[in-house]
Amino acid sequence: MTSVSEGITELLFDWRGGNPLALENLIALVYDDLRRLAKRYLRSERRGHTLQTAALINETYLRLLAQQQTNWQDRAHFFGVAARIMRHLLIDHARTRQYAKRNGEHQVTLDESFAATPEQSFDLLALNEVLERLAAIDARKARIVELRYFVGLSVEETAEALELSDITIKREWLKAKAWLFREMSEHKTNDTRTMAEDRSDT
Repeated sequence: MTSVSEGITELLFDWRGGNPLALENLIALVYDDLRRLAKRYLRSERRGHTLQTAALINETYLRLLAQQQTNWQDRAHFFGVAARIMRHLLIDHARTRQYAKRNGEHQVTLDESFAATPEQSFDLLALNEVLERLAAIDARKARIVELRYFVGLSVEETAEALELSDITIKREWLKAKAWLFREMSEHKTNDTRTMAEDRSDT
């Protein structure tokens, strides 16, 4: 893993330095990881979703082209950016096609295994709003969520990427998950209450 991580970091630096082949070599090196990342997102989407794995990767690649001058740091930084791009692509896709937030078509789960369960599934658009609030309150916790939940890094990998101890990552991860679950549950309750009020008005 270390040699691969070092190779990714070197290619990122070369790409930022103007080497036109560096990004192509980088994508070839990380394609399988990007594919796994895309599948994680799409696994929680409704069946028949029109944006498939290959298309999501291709769209992510196009967005990455505009990130050349980013002050790239390492593998974790790259996948964090890629994960954020994928999440925003799915959100934009949902909004463009006017999918109803309350129909449960964009469900995600706070379970680390990404196995969606009725009691843990939430709306992707709502989760994005809550994550943005978390970032404004505690940027470090939001970064840990991004790397652990979306990118799928282990505790050890996340600790190395953020230069923190394993125990700190574990503690912050648990706190962040509890906060997100509470906020998302409240959001879901409010949506249910609003739907009930809307039905009573008709």
